Amino acid sequence: MKIAVPRESTPGEKRVALVPEVVARLIKDGHSVAIERAAGERAGFPDDAFRAAGASIADDAASLYSNADAVIKVQRPRRDADGGDEVGLLRGGTALIALLSPRSEPELLRDLAARDVTAIALELVPRITRAQMMDVLSSQSTVAGYKAALIAANSVLRFFPLLMTAAGTIRPSKVLVIGAGVAGLQAIATARRLGAVVEAFDTRPVVKEQVQSLGASFVELEVSASEAQDAGGYAKELGEDHIRREKELIHQHASNADAVITTALVPGRRAPVLIPESTVQAMRPGSAIVDLAAEQGGNCGLSVPGETVVRHGVTIIAPLHLPSELAHDASQMYSRNVAALLKHLAPEGKLTIDLADEITGAIAVTAGGKVRLDPTSGAITPDAPAATATKEKSR
Repeated sequence: MKIAVPRESTPGEKRVALVPEVVARLIKDGHSVAIERAAGERAGFPDDAFRAAGASIADDAASLYSNADAVIKVQRPRRDADGGDEVGLLRGGTALIALLSPRSEPELLRDLAARDVTAIALELVPRITRAQMMDVLSSQSTVAGYKAALIAANSVLRFFPLLMTAAGTIRPSKVLVIGAGVAGLQAIATARRLGAVVEAFDTRPVVKEQVQSLGASFVELEVSASEAQDAGGYAKELGEDHIRREKELIHQHASNADAVITTALVPGRRAPVLIPESTVQAMRPGSAIVDLAAEQGGNCGLSVPGETVVRHGVTIIAPLHLPSELAHDASQMYSRNVAALLKHLAPEGKLTIDLADEITGAIAVTAGGKVRLDPTSGAITPDAPAATATKEKSR
């Protein structure tokens, strides 16, 4: 199979979809890999490292895409004057593997289907045991949670740890983490390693033990497990009364915190606003909010996605593509996830899209010239072709 990796065109994106270590492994398995010139430089992987791994270097995206069986990216393809028409470069029969934001980009899916491109949305990898090594969202959330704690520590006007000094004792900072998924748990662990006193809030009672095992206190809202999470373990939207009680509880604990890290997301929907302006007003002057839900609108009502603002004496940071700030390690983790997926999709060197398979059927959002994902419900349509295969093995 001929695999192509372009340079990411999304502003601020420094990651590369495959790293030399994984390229060498794919080539050993019989695939060929082409990398666009300078695709890995921003992540610390120069062209010479890819050449040493056995990859060829393409001068531009057009020549790269023209002969590819599978195009692997981090971000979805761009279609604008600055980024160029990446969709228009894709040949019919090509597989596109990336973080496609499929529920928010129905027009992109229609365009890909019209070009007979099989689009694989990595954010839809199911949370089942045999797909763990393919779980891009978890690996990148680990990076985001770690970085969020560092940003918080750098943004408040206080030390994070307890300090005993000749000038007296400095009490540790208090950190509130909202959401105890992968990003939240990593934020908790990192803030604890930095010496902060950490509280964590999540609507799912099942995560209480995980939070406490990291040395944090669990802020609990009385809600049943079935109300709080879906079958896949993701948080669900709560009823109006629960949301009101949730906001009251968060207000109480945020007003006593030096830093708040928010990670609450509901798949396919706008992030819930859990910190309204009234809560920001109640927070201590010099405190900070790091809003990891910015790409889906933000958990703080005053967040400006992609910007840092100061409101009522509180610094509110709403970063986009935060894993890109640790592009080297984030790229390595992403690349290993993709390699595991490719092993699943092309076990014998030939890319096979078996829509009856539990994993493939969940992540193939376009196939056989059809859009398979309903952007409104987020469900995969059952009337797509049963299976397709593209391209013979290339060595």
